[in-house]
Amino acid sequence: MTEALLTLISAALINNFVLHWPLGVDPLLARERQQVHALGIATTCLMLIVGVFGYALYHWLLVPLNLTALRLFVFLPLSVLLIAPLLKLLSRLLPRLSFEGLWPLLLGNAGVLGVALFNAQDDNGLFHATALSLGAGLGFWLVLSLFSDLRQRTLDNDVPAPFRGLPIDLIGAGLIAVAFLGFSGLIKT
Repeated sequence: MTEALLTLISAALINNFVLHWPLGVDPLLARERQQVHALGIATTCLMLIVGVFGYALYHWLLVPLNLTALRLFVFLPLSVLLIAPLLKLLSRLLPRLSFEGLWPLLLGNAGVLGVALFNAQDDNGLFHATALSLGAGLGFWLVLSLFSDLRQRTLDNDVPAPFRGLPIDLIGAGLIAVAFLGFSGLIKT
């Protein structure tokens, strides 16, 4: 239980998929600000489902059949086929949030595929794969929320003309990554 909790915290804060491994950066730079929490919830759910199903398919189907080289051909369609039903389910469960137009952001998120590949690489059990997938999704949501807040603050301030837009966004992402480096001493193995 403690190992799974440490894995969840590590995936969310220390080995964040957006900041430590640059996976899933493209939704971070998207211009929509109203859908931050909808995108965070949808990405967390998709990472959790694809991570757990990907682990099960890899270790219980591909490894026994000696077809491990086909893992990308299994994980990619799995993530693509789950996006539309997940968005429909989430829009029914959470009608206050708008899940419209999130399909391309979820489709292009490399973090979802990265979670499945990390789970396939490590054979630490289904519980560990679940904790890693959930931690990666929550870490993505946290970084997305922090970055959206930082972007809103830069819009309200007087930023020099050469730094407006993407340059100040990239500087902000770098500062958030440096702030997350402070969590690296949180868990000692």
